[in-house]
Amino acid sequence: MRLLKDLPELLDAEVITPETADRIRDYYKSKNTSSANPLLVVFGILGALLIGLGIILILAHNWDELSRITKTLLAFLPLLIGQVLCGYGLIKKQVGTAYRESAATFLFLAVGASIALVSQIYNIPGGTGTFLLTWMLLGLPLVYIMPSSVVSLLYICGITYYAAELGYWSYKSPPPYLYWLLLMGILSHYYQLYRRKPTGNFIIFHHWLIPASVTVALGTVAQKADELLFIAYFSLFGAFYLFGNLIFLKTQKLKNNGYKVIGALGTVALLLALSFNWFWESLIKQAFSVNQLINAPEFYASVLTSLAATGLFYAYLKNKPISRLQPIAPAFLLFIFLFLLGLFSPVAVVLVNIYILLIGVLIVKDGARQNHLGLLNLGLLLISALVICRFFDTDLSFVIRGILFVSVGLGFFLANYGLLKKRKNHEF
Repeated sequence: MRLLKDLPELLDAEVITPETADRIRDYYKSKNTSSANPLLVVFGILGALLIGLGIILILAHNWDELSRITKTLLAFLPLLIGQVLCGYGLIKKQVGTAYRESAATFLFLAVGASIALVSQIYNIPGGTGTFLLTWMLLGLPLVYIMPSSVVSLLYICGITYYAAELGYWSYKSPPPYLYWLLLMGILSHYYQLYRRKPTGNFIIFHHWLIPASVTVALGTVAQKADELLFIAYFSLFGAFYLFGNLIFLKTQKLKNNGYKVIGALGTVALLLALSFNWFWESLIKQAFSVNQLINAPEFYASVLTSLAATGLFYAYLKNKPISRLQPIAPAFLLFIFLFLLGLFSPVAVVLVNIYILLIGVLIVKDGARQNHLGLLNLGLLLISALVICRFFDTDLSFVIRGILFVSVGLGFFLANYGLLKKRKNHEF
């Protein structure tokens, strides 16, 4: 550590006193002993995962040759070992993060293995959804008892798989509403983790995994009115983007702010997808009845996500002037208007294309104002994507299409050249 290396020089120059130097050494010594080595944590968790998977493979290879009693004992053996390891960690209390996370991860996997093995040995009926639900419900207490953030991440993956299994891959299965209750079960740990280590690696993983999980799970409510789900997804991505701009996430680097990235990319991807005619040609033929809306889960998903996004949009506007409003932020509100317009008029698709172009131009302008090459090229990339989309679904001649591509290419060159020249002039 550089400050510790500079202590002799600071002492010789009489900048600090010997007592101050001793206090600095004591401070860094206590800091090093109280914080876990990240590599030790990672290798500990990987070790627990490999040991758990290795035991399962060894048992699976010799499984058919074992008696039922032996199989039952072996099914519970990993569970017993995991409980002993976790019990030791709870009793000692002074074990490090690596031990705690490794033991909890091993026990979490052992719970799943034991459920699967016992079900197989005694031919207990049930599908993958039931297995995942049982596993996650038994594994959730580990998140709080140990406490373990790795188990929390595995739990989020497990409930996402559970929602996808029932919502996407099971024939005529009702929407897995239980997923939302299971997700709420992890939020308390998420909040506590943020309070303890707001910039730690585990909280960053949660910032990415939770919005990704909700994005996957929202599609499982599709039943009777799929078109309404576009409103729900626009509002969900809008809510993510606005949540990522709140004060307690705004200070995070962009790569650590999964809400903002997923919200922005999701909104742009949906806008580009709906810049084609296919959706609007289908929508204008729809005639939603009140009875159909009341019985459609997509309607309630759209209302709830829109209310959440509107509340966050209000909080977003309170903290900054309207002139600094990001063009993606109100996209969900604009889409609700375009959706209603699209029920009666095909002009909605034209407005979507204009809005994408406007977002691209405003991002380019913002990048030039901030002297930010990344933002500038992001705006140009969005405009290029729009031009490419129109290349495939319009009747423009190849000459005009070629001119459009040349224009965008020149735009890339001139914008970057202008910004680099501006930087160079400021350096002198």
